[in-house]
Amino acid sequence: MLDTISTGFDDPVLASQAHFRALMDALARPGSLQPFAAEMVPPAGLSRELAAIALTLADHETLVWLDAALAAEPAVAAWLAFHTGARVTADPAEAAFAFVSDFAALPPLGDFAAGDDAYPDRSTTIAIAVTELAERGALALAGPGIDGERRLGVASWPVGLTEALAANRALFPRGVDLVLAAPGHIAALPRTTRIREV
Repeated sequence: MLDTISTGFDDPVLASQAHFRALMDALARPGSLQPFAAEMVPPAGLSRELAAIALTLADHETLVWLDAALAAEPAVAAWLAFHTGARVTADPAEAAFAFVSDFAALPPLGDFAAGDDAYPDRSTTIAIAVTELAERGALALAGPGIDGERRLGVASWPVGLTEALAANRALFPRGVDLVLAAPGHIAALPRTTRIREV
């Protein structure tokens, strides 16, 4: 049974619209920090930002994948089902959206759906909780939506992820997209973004 304090948006329509605009801005301007404050009390283990992404994007037709830490909390799947109607799949390749609370345990990107050349939108968007995002940092980003180069700092950036994202970019128009969610902010790394560590 759902914990009664595990709430969703106070005003679902206005909050969903505001968070959707922030997500679209983040994807249109890779690496830019977008305000993403959500006043709610999600289940234990699910950050407010990940919860807000789920409420904004998922619906009853959506399959979502949860990392091991989130999947171990039955209240998370119950909360998602109650507020969005989304169903949880154990296979990341089936998921339209994946939610990762433990960045260090992010599975290989190849485990997720990359879409195909005819339907590249049939890929997984991976939302990842991180402890901190900064406008200056060790990642130099370039590509569509970026004027020249943009720097981004991401706490606890996993070893090997830069190379994995380069391989993901080479699949274009196929490939996964990442949304990084820190307390109060999000930043996106779509499949078109070139990333180097500096």
